[in-house]
Amino acid sequence: MIRLIKPYISFDEISQEIETVFSSGVFTKGEFSKRFPHLIAEYVGAKHAYLTTSATTALSMSLKLLGIGPGDEVAVSDFSFPASANVIEDLGARPVFIDVSLQTFTMLKEDLEAKITKKTKAIIFVDALGNPSGIDEIATLCIDRGIVLIEDAACAIGSMVNGLYCGNIADLTCFSFHPRKLLTCGEGGAITTNNNDFAQILSYKLNHGADTTGDYISYGYNYRMPELACLMGCNQIPKIDAIVRERQQQAKHYLTRLVPLGFKPQLAAENVHHNMQSIVFVVPEGINRDSLQNYLKTQDIETTLGTYCLSGGTFYKEKYNDIQANALFLQQNTITLPCYHGIAIDDVCDVIASFFE
Repeated sequence: MIRLIKPYISFDEISQEIETVFSSGVFTKGEFSKRFPHLIAEYVGAKHAYLTTSATTALSMSLKLLGIGPGDEVAVSDFSFPASANVIEDLGARPVFIDVSLQTFTMLKEDLEAKITKKTKAIIFVDALGNPSGIDEIATLCIDRGIVLIEDAACAIGSMVNGLYCGNIADLTCFSFHPRKLLTCGEGGAITTNNNDFAQILSYKLNHGADTTGDYISYGYNYRMPELACLMGCNQIPKIDAIVRERQQQAKHYLTRLVPLGFKPQLAAENVHHNMQSIVFVVPEGINRDSLQNYLKTQDIETTLGTYCLSGGTFYKEKYNDIQANALFLQQNTITLPCYHGIAIDDVCDVIASFFE
């Protein structure tokens, strides 16, 4: 089976450090747990970085520190993993689904402007599949409207806009280190911010409510990443740019072979450096995406859909009845193809090409 993705890390690379952790007996709040957030902040150019158990808890914590709750609205990109909306719903606020571009798969500014109300307390811009195209325009809009911008950068470590890394653009940025992500710790997440007030709140909210003196000045949470996960992250941070370059080369191979067959790639704005977290195409008109996936599976090639139309899922469809057309089209017609270190790209593309000859 040609896998969809494989982590860019091997046991041999970290075996000695793992032995050090086991010898110390420190499995939480140790050396690597302290080092990893500093490496993240340094890499993306942000003032502050805090670790969480996942991008989901990072998003949830970001909304909680803003005091989001019942009666509030949070605008969210409609083409994303369900967690982007679930964290809003969980707090009793209403997710307002914003449709996306059929080219970049990211939030449409004009649709957002039409849906902002007095109840809008935050905007979650999703870097769809690692692509932050348009976030600079949304950031300007948020400044003009006095609305906090949260960047769901679960897939976007290593991506840039106008020379700035994701993590140094929005008021709050949330990353994921899930196994399918470009940088993986097995599980985990992070929040970055340049806002000192937000940072102060995060410092105690993510520490059970305790300040630096150990006084429990508030209630808080245990969203800590374990030491071994942080060890993996520390090892991979220096590799990010090299991983991105390799994936961009893989994308060129796919483009060369699949665009002539009618596949439409996800596009990035001219001012965007896309990390190619996932290589995703809209299938040609007349081709059933699910049938194509089933065929590729018989050829031992693992694929998946692009991602989900949040407003079209059963729960949100029944509760809000506000399905976004472009997001639904992309859910039904996109395919994600394998990309990882060492993959035989030519073999994959030749198999796909032979299907259409």
